[in-house]
Amino acid sequence: MALRPVQVNIKAVDALAVGLFWAEALGWTAYRPGVTTYVGPAGGLVWPDPVALGIDVVPFPEPKSATKNRVHLDLATTSAAHQAELVARLEAAGARPVDVGQGDVPWTVLADPEGNEFCVLEPREVYRDTGPIAAVVVDCVDPRAMARFWGAATDWTPHEVTGDQAVLRSAEGGGPYLEFLRTPGVKTVPDRVHLDLLPYPGDDKAAEVDRLRALGATDLDLGQGDVPWTCLSDPESHEFCVLARP
Repeated sequence: MALRPVQVNIKAVDALAVGLFWAEALGWTAYRPGVTTYVGPAGGLVWPDPVALGIDVVPFPEPKSATKNRVHLDLATTSAAHQAELVARLEAAGARPVDVGQGDVPWTVLADPEGNEFCVLEPREVYRDTGPIAAVVVDCVDPRAMARFWGAATDWTPHEVTGDQAVLRSAEGGGPYLEFLRTPGVKTVPDRVHLDLLPYPGDDKAAEVDRLRALGATDLDLGQGDVPWTCLSDPESHEFCVLARP
C-alpha cells in the first residue's frame, strides 16, 4: 500500500489569475474542471498525470500573510539564457523579486501575483529530466524524520538523507523531486501551499488514511465539512490531503 503525490494545492483569492500565471510559468495549460483552476501539461486535461505534478489553485477568501510559505516550488532551467528569459517573462506576467534571506545565490527568488514564493534555478544536471518543476521544497526542522514519514507514506524513493536535507523522487524516475530542507523556526501560520496524495487503483482510501495516522499523521479540521478528501498533518504539522479516486 502506498500513496502517490498528484498535485500541488495553492490557495488563492483569485484562483483563475493565479492559475493562469502558473500556466505561463510552466508552459502548461490552465483548465477549469470545477471551482478550482487546474494547471497541467498541454494537450488536454489528464488527471492524474502519469508523471507530472499538476497545480490545483483553490479559491480562498483570505490573502497570504507576510510569513514565508514553508512549501515552495523550484523551477528548472536548461541554460543561463533560459533562466534569464524565464525570470523576465514571469516578472512581466506579474511575479516580483523577493528577499527571503537568500543572499548572493545563483538562483532567483520570486513571488507569484499573490505572494507565494518560488525559485527559478540556475541550470543543474540533476534536474535535466524533471520537466518545468524541478522540486517541491519543504522547510522543516528534521529532514531525516520527514524522509522516514514521507518515504513510508508514498511510493517515492529516498535519494539523499542527511541532517540538512532529504530528497525523494518517484520510483519511476520521472517528474520533480520532493526536498526537505532543515530550516530554523517552526510553522506559525496555516499552509498556503500543500501536497495532495492519491491512492492507487484498487487501494482503499480509508485504509490508507489509517496507515498514515499510524505513521504519525494527525487529523486536521480546516472547516472543510463533509468532503470526499481527508485533511491531515505530517509530524511537523505540514498540511496535506488524501484525495478520493474519481
